[in-house]
Amino acid sequence: MSDRQILISGASIAGPALAYWLRRYGFEPVVVERAPAFRDGGHAVDLRGTAHEVVERMGLMPQVRRASIGTRGMSFVDAAGRRRAGMDVATLGGEGAVSEIEILRGDLARVFYEATRDEVEYIFDDSISALDEDGTGVKVTFERGAPRRFGVVAGADGVHSVVRALAFGPEERYVRHLGAYSSYFTIPYPMSHDRWDRYHTPLGGRVVAVRPTVRPDEAKALFGFTSPPLSYDRREAAAQKRIVAERFAGVGWEAPRLLAAMAEAPDFYFDATAQVHVDGWSRGRAVLLGDAGYCPSSLTGLGTSLALIGAYVLAGELAAAGGDHRAAFPAYQDAMRGLVRQAQARAGGTGFLMPDSRAVRLARDVSLRTLPYVPWKGMVARKLREGATVALKDYSH
Repeated sequence: MSDRQILISGASIAGPALAYWLRRYGFEPVVVERAPAFRDGGHAVDLRGTAHEVVERMGLMPQVRRASIGTRGMSFVDAAGRRRAGMDVATLGGEGAVSEIEILRGDLARVFYEATRDEVEYIFDDSISALDEDGTGVKVTFERGAPRRFGVVAGADGVHSVVRALAFGPEERYVRHLGAYSSYFTIPYPMSHDRWDRYHTPLGGRVVAVRPTVRPDEAKALFGFTSPPLSYDRREAAAQKRIVAERFAGVGWEAPRLLAAMAEAPDFYFDATAQVHVDGWSRGRAVLLGDAGYCPSSLTGLGTSLALIGAYVLAGELAAAGGDHRAAFPAYQDAMRGLVRQAQARAGGTGFLMPDSRAVRLARDVSLRTLPYVPWKGMVARKLREGATVALKDYSH
């Protein structure tokens, strides 16, 4: 079995991006996705640092820019909606809390999906249930489809990766809870949002926000709160909605209207804020990509960028090794390890978005008000940019 026949689990961002590069280098990628069809929607994600260069090399930057939201900045408001502090995109050169390119997860994934679907086999409404590796390949058992053999299996299936669970072991070994939870969903929003994110932080380690989309009559609602690990069923949306409603009972600003809209939200999402730490990103013929192997958490704004850079490097190293996974996988990890370490270190704490005291909230607001005028602003922007930047090899030969 040739390593050129590669199964990718996950059709969000990392999976189609990996399929793009593999196909360019002459591999035969197949993408399997648990969802019954391509998944639109999702919250806004960022494109930062070297991820720009990756998309440019794909020739897809015009499509990405057309689909981007054009977010102008973020504001923190009080219970009456009055602005208390904020930051526009230009303050830190597009590398601050709001990046130069903000785009809905589903819109970015669609760019990569449409660029690959004519040449890559996509299998929707199915998932991997077993991996049986031998000396020549991997027999993959699916939940629905007939078993097939592949040379390599790549897990690009997120924090709760099926490939990682099957090839590496239980999730609790690798997923580190960072002390918070978040929920996102789409809401009708007839009011003008002027393409600004608006956040309200009512203390108690909580935040509620309205974030714009490309459509003027809708927005994304965000609820976040600090908490030790909670016990709940990840498949029970109703129970998760009750958790959010209880945590934000009595909160002002837009919270009551957003909580009411949550009941009918078509794309409700709830999960822990977490990082993924795996010492080695490969086991035999299985390899991890993006959040499945090294999620930095939503607190960093770097998960999407790491996934895109990782897809470029993984495909390139497989090509450089002539399809030999034994050489490609270590080279992939060596090339990405430093960048991942920097990204995960940027998670910090939850005080910026979810302050637990008036003093913490006031310090944040004062720092944001003074940031445009401090002489070290350029140094901060440069450090942020360097933290998302790595030199890319040219694998085209």
